[in-house]
Amino acid sequence: MDTWAAALRLAGVGFFIGSSILLGIFAGHWLDGKLNTAPILVIVGLFLGLAVAFYGVYHMLLPVVSSDRNKENS
Repeated sequence: MDTWAAALRLAGVGFFIGSSILLGIFAGHWLDGKLNTAPILVIVGLFLGLAVAFYGVYHMLLPVVSSDRNKENS
């Protein structure tokens, strides 16, 4: 993988992390307003956003790491 592709992938990772966490928080805040369960669903949304972010980052960076390992072995 060339340098620009790796750099763009890493920029996308940062955007993905931020958007996953913010989406979880905003969804929890919206549901808290509808269900009157003040901070509980915001916290649940935060943890769900973090879990989605880590899972997605793992799958986004797996090709980058594996291509680096292939270069070292050849």
